[in-house]
Amino acid sequence: MKLSHLSLLFVLFTPALALALDSDTEQPVYVDADSQQLDMQSNKATFIGNVKLKQGSININADKVVVERDPKDSTIRRIEGYGNLATFSQLSEDGKTLYGEAKELYYVMVDDQLTMIDQAMLSQDDSVIRGSKITYNISSQKLIADGKQQGDRVSTVLQPQSTQE
Repeated sequence: MKLSHLSLLFVLFTPALALALDSDTEQPVYVDADSQQLDMQSNKATFIGNVKLKQGSININADKVVVERDPKDSTIRRIEGYGNLATFSQLSEDGKTLYGEAKELYYVMVDDQLTMIDQAMLSQDDSVIRGSKITYNISSQKLIADGKQQGDRVSTVLQPQSTQE
């Protein structure tokens, strides 16, 4: 598996990837779907069919979304999205939109980490990263992208800062 640690590119990409809105995780979660299944034992709700999830500026659209809550305090632990393609978007503190898509999305709320698998793409301000798997810690702004197998590559387009402004 070829890893492309984008720490070096982070310096170039920093103007594009800004901090997400802190207030998002303090907002209620709204979900619209064709159907819902609730498992009280596992504290999981599964939404199926044209699912639209919104929490503050966070938007997830997918064919299927699974929301897992903490049994102790009912906070949301994790949101999973599946589809062809599932999408994620969130506004940053400076008003720019972070946008991602993949067949599988995993957003771990407590870690503020988004993992996208299979046809993964993450973009902001015309800068784009594509790979088989992208893991992005939103609050620390650390990103790792890799190919699926030996020989697969990660593709990155970084726009000049003057183009972004």
